[in-house]
Amino acid sequence: MTVSSVRSSLRGSIMVPGSKSHTIRAVLLSALSRGTSVIRNPVPSLDALSALDAAEMFGSIVSRAPGLWTVTGPLPGLKLPDNYIDCGNSGSTAYFIASMAALVDGYTFITGDEQIRRRPVKALLAALTELGAEAFTSRPGVDACPVIIRGPMKGGTARLDGLLSQYVTSILMSAPLLENDTEILLKDPGEKPYLDMTLDWMKKYGVSVEKSADYKRFFVKGGQRYTPCDTTIASDWSGVAFPAVAALVSDSEITVDSIDFNDTHGDKAVIDFLIQMGADIEKDFANKRLIVRGGRTMKSGIRIDLRDTPDALPALAVAAAFAEGDTVFTGLAAVRLKETDRVKVMCCELTKTGVRVESNADTMTVYGGRRPRGTVIESHNDHRVAMAMLICGLASDGTTSVKDAGCASVSFPGFFEAMEGLGASLKKE
Repeated sequence: MTVSSVRSSLRGSIMVPGSKSHTIRAVLLSALSRGTSVIRNPVPSLDALSALDAAEMFGSIVSRAPGLWTVTGPLPGLKLPDNYIDCGNSGSTAYFIASMAALVDGYTFITGDEQIRRRPVKALLAALTELGAEAFTSRPGVDACPVIIRGPMKGGTARLDGLLSQYVTSILMSAPLLENDTEILLKDPGEKPYLDMTLDWMKKYGVSVEKSADYKRFFVKGGQRYTPCDTTIASDWSGVAFPAVAALVSDSEITVDSIDFNDTHGDKAVIDFLIQMGADIEKDFANKRLIVRGGRTMKSGIRIDLRDTPDALPALAVAAAFAEGDTVFTGLAAVRLKETDRVKVMCCELTKTGVRVESNADTMTVYGGRRPRGTVIESHNDHRVAMAMLICGLASDGTTSVKDAGCASVSFPGFFEAMEGLGASLKKE
């Protein structure tokens, strides 16, 4: 599906769906519990649904209703899946369930869509092997799914570089159920807010983890058990970035409702980055909302380290294009390992609109202050790229047409309708 956007003025209120990152953790920890857990306000995104399907494959009984999911973990513990597990486009699901598969005696086959079959996984498999599992890719010499994993792993010491928090989260979530204790050693920890998110969720489900102050060592006592619980998913800060930036770069005023300012999600830092650019954003703590006012020129000239918030690059790159001055993004190693190499992709697509962008191994620089022009954009089947370039079109000259924009539903189901409700002029073809 191609979706086109033209210059628009936005007014009104929007509520962003629940967080994909939170939902996936809640679903899989519920599957690791023995009993019934209730998940309120889950985001019914494709990624979260992939996690729910995986939970069923491991033996959970799942109930789906609008705004309410229940997951009953199997009382004997996880069962060996009867078939291969297709994680779709969900890298988090593929990585997280790799360690779950290592809890089970027998071979589990995990795969996904074309993007998942390109994303690196061997470092995680090596760590699982250190802990006693058998784990390998099905294609010799290819560092990506499909993977084949046989448990049960026993525990011990696992070593990772720490660049991708998803590898660490994977082992953390399954380690409490091992026979022995587990130590995870990280060379250079990144995406630390996501690690905090994982630890917070594990604590909700009754499991404790010891963490060093520098995030380089985690110690998980074996023989623990997860306790089913009743939880509510907070709105997705990653999703908040898109309507917020859309309002800032256009002559608009919107409110984003149902905001949890105490959320552990690292992408809430996006709002502070935008404020550093001169954005007019009011944090209304009392009413749990953001008030975002556009219509004035932002001034950048700042450096933004994305090591802990790699998903923020597409939205922030669009904001930087409209801000006067140059914005330098650093800490990009993990950004290059997402659904796409988002540094390369955003450089390519923003350049098509007339924005000057440069990148090297360590930085990406957006030279702002020149209004983009509408053109035909490739989403590269990356949900965040699709949404970012559509909101770019809401303040560009001419028409911006984004191919394969339907991938936005991976993390933000109802994105187009929500933006149209604010007054965005979108056309679906």
